[in-house]
Amino acid sequence: MKGCFANRAACVLLAGVSVPLFPGLALAEGAPAPQAPAADAAPQADSAVSQDTNAIIVTARRRAESLQTTPVAITAVNAAMLENKAAVNIGDLQGAAPGLLITQQNSGAQAANLSIRGLTYADIEKSQTPTVGVVVDGVTIGTNTGQLQDAFDIAQIEVLRGPQGTLFGANTIGGVVNITRSKPTMTAGMKAEFTYGRWNTWSGKAIGNFGNGETLGLKLWYFHNQSDGFYHNATYNRSDGAAKGDSFGGTILFKPADSDFTAQFTIENVIQSFVPVVSNLAKTGEVFCAFEPAQECNRNTTTDLYTTFGQPALSTYHAPDATLEMNYNLGSVKLTSITGWRHSAERQTQDFDGSSTDLYYVDRIQNYTQWSQELRAAGNLIQGLDYVIGGFYFNSKYDFKQCSRVFGFSPNTPPCTFDAAPQIENAKSESYAAFADFNWAIIDKVRLSFGGRWSHDYKYLANGFLGAPFPPGSANFSKFTPKVGIDYRPNSDAMFYASWSRGYRSGGFSPRAGDANYATRPFQPETLDSYEVGAKLDLFDHRLNINLAGYISDYKNMQQNTTIPCACSTGNQTITSNVPGGALIKGIEFDGSLRVSSNFKITASAALMQSHFRRFVVGGLVGTTITPFDYTANRLIYAPTFSGSISGDYTVPTDFGSVVSSLSWRHISPYDEQISIASSAAGTTALGTPGQIVSGNDARVRTVTQDLVDASLTLNFKINKTDAYLRVFGRNLADIRTTTHAFTVAGLWSFGMALEPRTYGGTIGFKF
Repeated sequence: MKGCFANRAACVLLAGVSVPLFPGLALAEGAPAPQAPAADAAPQADSAVSQDTNAIIVTARRRAESLQTTPVAITAVNAAMLENKAAVNIGDLQGAAPGLLITQQNSGAQAANLSIRGLTYADIEKSQTPTVGVVVDGVTIGTNTGQLQDAFDIAQIEVLRGPQGTLFGANTIGGVVNITRSKPTMTAGMKAEFTYGRWNTWSGKAIGNFGNGETLGLKLWYFHNQSDGFYHNATYNRSDGAAKGDSFGGTILFKPADSDFTAQFTIENVIQSFVPVVSNLAKTGEVFCAFEPAQECNRNTTTDLYTTFGQPALSTYHAPDATLEMNYNLGSVKLTSITGWRHSAERQTQDFDGSSTDLYYVDRIQNYTQWSQELRAAGNLIQGLDYVIGGFYFNSKYDFKQCSRVFGFSPNTPPCTFDAAPQIENAKSESYAAFADFNWAIIDKVRLSFGGRWSHDYKYLANGFLGAPFPPGSANFSKFTPKVGIDYRPNSDAMFYASWSRGYRSGGFSPRAGDANYATRPFQPETLDSYEVGAKLDLFDHRLNINLAGYISDYKNMQQNTTIPCACSTGNQTITSNVPGGALIKGIEFDGSLRVSSNFKITASAALMQSHFRRFVVGGLVGTTITPFDYTANRLIYAPTFSGSISGDYTVPTDFGSVVSSLSWRHISPYDEQISIASSAAGTTALGTPGQIVSGNDARVRTVTQDLVDASLTLNFKINKTDAYLRVFGRNLADIRTTTHAFTVAGLWSFGMALEPRTYGGTIGFKF
């Protein structure tokens, strides 16, 4: 295996020939070819999974259409795959879809770093927006916090790769993770399970369904999970990283008799508390290391990550939300309204230096509220020409206060007592857009897709320190982002497509700026032009399914964060600026599946990616002088050169039910997690000016090669007439140890968070 990955390109080619690759995980043996909706039928915008279990129906284009006739690079993951994998949250999909990374960041509750095709926003600041959108039941989550969704009540996940701005909005420049939760069944039923695993981790989850079978359905759920954590704190000689969470809510589905109107209302609340842990990565030469015990500095970024030294900390998180979706089918046109509201209240203390010395301890208090409204219509203009048109509105407000205890040497003094001038922030944003998307069967077997979205964004940020606020900044940004594509279907078993689309991410202000000059200077929007070709093939009587895609992404005005010192209470500031030359990213992707028999299915994926910056020159400090720093030679972050996976599910019928075994392997080559400085030297920058030439990112922010092996064995049986199951599972069985997030702070100190090591456990559950 090691030799194979030394020559990745050859292995990818071999995989494309000899290994079935992975689109959606549920093609039945000998199933008829899935067909697109008839040209004279109104395109459906329902998020429901198809009644035909042999076809996977997706809503990537706000229409219900089969996966294999959708001219978009998309991977669909259904509930059965998540259950067989014993997935805890959507982070367990990392590496399973081509070019997808999902890592957890414990600086925020339910916070995820998502990357698709090398595009990511690896931060938790709520006044800035992600590059990859997470959409839950049609509502976009506007920040990285809250994106790491639980996997228990998911009907289907669609991973859309490449810009999706036309139908999903401005801040989906990298792609979209579209999550559909299960709908009320409208009949009595229940699903419940209990899981216990390593680190004294346990969870209890239950969903109950009620209804009259025709017009009214109610779904109620409650999830609880907790763990002692997989770190060990050497200072206090105890487990570290404990977490506890509860999620509960309900959904009402109303379908009036003899009517084409439906309404679904969901309300839920998420309550979490956890210990935010960081591992000390400071090294000799960084300021903090001079004040810390020698054994706590110069530690490695693999096995040493799991021993911590920091002071006790706690994060609390309350996040209620509500969604109302209404659909009215008028026959020739279908009208859809989706209203979403989300609020979160967080308070988090954290020992960011990660050492036993009290050097940098913070108390972060923040509140965030968003609400959105989308209206759209779907129908046919003429036979062979269908459309989706609509409008969108989004509003968010955010307030933040951070009290910092810097070089306090007083661990018992609360940060907000120690810090007389805490950092404060008030932000708000408002966005509205109009969009249209068309499919036109111009001739037999050839279809033209085209559309666009006009977006307007208003950003406001008042930053500074208590008693010394900076002047507020406000700015407006507008952009039209078109798309066009063509697909050709020579027969029912093949489709070839080509497309061009433009993605857009709004500009804004630097929320962690430490002086007025940077706080009031807006960074500009970034855009991405994506050129893509692909093929979707069903072979051997639909037993073998292969999807191929190749793309070139031209990233312009790329937004990147750099951290520099400042004469402020925090000691450092993170500045968002635009990379003049942007970046060029290109790659090829494979995914597919093979139904070996009715009981044995293999799925696989692979992504090969090359990326580089162009003229990445921003201001940095040499002493007290702002100097151009050239980061052109640095790697893009969260952009592995190669990632791939292969998995198999085998079912053995028995006289008591069945036994299902699942085994998967995911390979992710090393990638960097922060734009940082390994070393620099004076020279001429890519812009032709004198400055500092950076040799690359700091090695401490680079992961190791990850070969993640997961396995489960499930016994399905009946107790009286109730379906029951018993599952044993193991994750990360090869015990790979590396960072999920690492950060260096302007020569002051460095810290990281760790990948969960080998874990295992068992689940017992029932459903009826």
